[in-house]
Amino acid sequence: MEQAAVDQLVALLDLEDIELNLFRGLSPEIDQQRVFGGQVAGQALVAAARTVDEDRSVHSLHAYFLRPGDPRVPILYEVDRQRDGRSFTTRRVVAIQHGRPIFNLSASFHRPEGGFEHQFEMPAGLPDPDDLEDFATRWAPYKDRLGDWYTRPRPIDTRYVDWAPPDRADPLPPRHKVWVRANGVLPDQPVLHDCVLAYLSDMTLLDTTLLPHGGTFMNQRVQMASLDHAMWFHRPFRADEWLLYDQDTPSASDGRGLARGFFFTQAGDLAVSVVQEGLIRRLEG
Repeated sequence: MEQAAVDQLVALLDLEDIELNLFRGLSPEIDQQRVFGGQVAGQALVAAARTVDEDRSVHSLHAYFLRPGDPRVPILYEVDRQRDGRSFTTRRVVAIQHGRPIFNLSASFHRPEGGFEHQFEMPAGLPDPDDLEDFATRWAPYKDRLGDWYTRPRPIDTRYVDWAPPDRADPLPPRHKVWVRANGVLPDQPVLHDCVLAYLSDMTLLDTTLLPHGGTFMNQRVQMASLDHAMWFHRPFRADEWLLYDQDTPSASDGRGLARGFFFTQAGDLAVSVVQEGLIRRLEG
């Protein structure tokens, strides 16, 4: 466990209230060229949730990544309170840096109610996540090539069921599975677990779109970036308990790849569904 890294993640998601409907978020002090997309999504969801009654929880979000975020300066989150209905509450959030929007998010919140129930079944016969290699062990053969990306503290624990070496050359089936969780204990507020899952949902998902094409970011020239991201929250979960992230890629074309993901609890409940399209542009030369 890396409780200190998890505590830093919680602090990262704890936005500063500047004015009514206006919040400020910071980026971690690490060497990175742009802000991690999951950070912006998680912080934007925090901003939206700060303006919603506590008896309602997020049930969906839809977001677009407009420009790369600058990790050297704060991000302002402006919330538009679009609708407060009897059952649903809708918010729109725009993330701003240098006077321009870098990200926008629409989120809908719903009060609990009964209804029909069905779900996809969780994949069967999977290894226990505690029996799989952790990040440090799995990436140790490549640590000299990864620099401080390998050594930095990690608030999210990832355990690959289908581990494909990052320097592979052969095409692979268009799907993989990863166990994920916060690498420590989170506070009990359900909205925080939703925001942590929004943060980590941007991890590993776009990588899925390269599986059928035989290369990775380590051995071919490819530009990758999240373009849009959608999530639907179905059932309760804790982000500090193991969740299976079952991912596949239905299509890639025109320099873009589409990936889907389903988060299952260890008890087999389908907690959250995710769809993302990203840029996977092959660079020449």
